[in-house]
Amino acid sequence: MKLWFSVIGIIALITILFFWWYTKITPVTNYPSSNTEIIAFGDSLIEGVGATTEKDFVTLLSKSVGLPIRNFGRGGDTTGMALERLPVVFEEVPNPKIVILLLGGNDFLRQVRKEETFKNIATIIEEFQKRGAVVLLLGVRGGVLKDNFKDEFKILHETYRTAYVSNVLKGLIGNTNYMYDSVHPNNLGYQKVSERILPVLKRYID
Repeated sequence: MKLWFSVIGIIALITILFFWWYTKITPVTNYPSSNTEIIAFGDSLIEGVGATTEKDFVTLLSKSVGLPIRNFGRGGDTTGMALERLPVVFEEVPNPKIVILLLGGNDFLRQVRKEETFKNIATIIEEFQKRGAVVLLLGVRGGVLKDNFKDEFKILHETYRTAYVSNVLKGLIGNTNYMYDSVHPNNLGYQKVSERILPVLKRYID
């Protein structure tokens, strides 16, 4: 029995050391950033469609961290449309500190090729990182029966060393307690989304 507990202890220690080592050699790109402003960029989920005034998750995050977060969400944007309006964002905030990035849902709904979707998101990440920003990538589900986006978001996260929250709507879609319509959360749903993002965002504010 003592030997068994010793083995468990050794495995636990190795696991802890591995994660410590992994985070040391793979830091999030641009952290800590010397820039100042936090922005959110993406589609209607960033914009807060389905929420009442100041109940969208970007506003909730802003209140939780006590800092302004500029909202550059636009309903209906595909990744291609979002990429096209990046210059407008950079005119207003040339060098953001942290970018909360959420795109991909409209690409799925409009049947944009997955390869194009993730090429566009990669380019957007690159553009923000060139300007010294920490990118906090938010994943969304790409499929009803199967999530065809899960692996692609993970690859982006690992390739570009972003902060990351996978599938921010997990467990919300289909639950009428949390959804305004079939794709947008209501106030309670956005509260859940903000709670998932908040601990990750806090790590990179200082």
